[in-house]
Amino acid sequence: MKMTTPSLPGNATPDVVKARFDTLDFFDGVPNKATIKKVNNNLDYSHGFQAFLSGIQIASMDALRKGILSFGPANITAILFEDLMDSRSLLLIANTTSVYQMLWLQLKDEPMVIETPLDVLGIIDNHWFRYLADFGRLGPDNSKGGKFLILPPNYKGEIPTGYHVKRTTILTERVWRGFQVDGSTITTVDNTKKKFKVYPLSKKNNPPKMNFINVSGKFFNTIHRMDYKNYDEINEVVQSEPGYG
Repeated sequence: MKMTTPSLPGNATPDVVKARFDTLDFFDGVPNKATIKKVNNNLDYSHGFQAFLSGIQIASMDALRKGILSFGPANITAILFEDLMDSRSLLLIANTTSVYQMLWLQLKDEPMVIETPLDVLGIIDNHWFRYLADFGRLGPDNSKGGKFLILPPNYKGEIPTGYHVKRTTILTERVWRGFQVDGSTITTVDNTKKKFKVYPLSKKNNPPKMNFINVSGKFFNTIHRMDYKNYDEINEVVQSEPGYG
């Protein structure tokens, strides 16, 4: 900021501060009403802009959730790009050579088990887009398939052995990439359909049937809004999981 002080008679000291966003007027160090309004408006703008930038990852995850759930309920619906991806499916940073596969996990008050497929590159994030775990080539299952136990917040029950244990918030997302073999997606898709399961720990002896849906060539949108509706998407996440950011 650049400050200039006009030469006036007496002890009066009006000051003009040239701020980035406007010119601010003071008298004896006290801002006038117009300056107070300008400063408050700038603070509101700055906070709103910061909320927009800080919330992009949250809005993006919520848009991904809606896109996945448009094909079926959480926990039992896995969407697979069995014939790879094209421009009809709207996703950020995706490519057309990986065999993308996704599921939305929604916890209640008991742990959920995830049985991972062979030879994938997978990641588990929470609804706030915060990293939880890798599985597959970079995970503790060493790409051989394994069992992850996802604990809900504040869970204090018994934790059985034989699982890779992670604690998360209520809503959690997982995405994994399979790999083509000799130009074909068949091997990785078959591995997922044979191995991948999600179920409550209480149903480990009788897991529910998974619903695998081939979404190649289908239109659906997982991209967050870039206008004022972005704040509505952020608010949905905050209201669904208050206190878990």
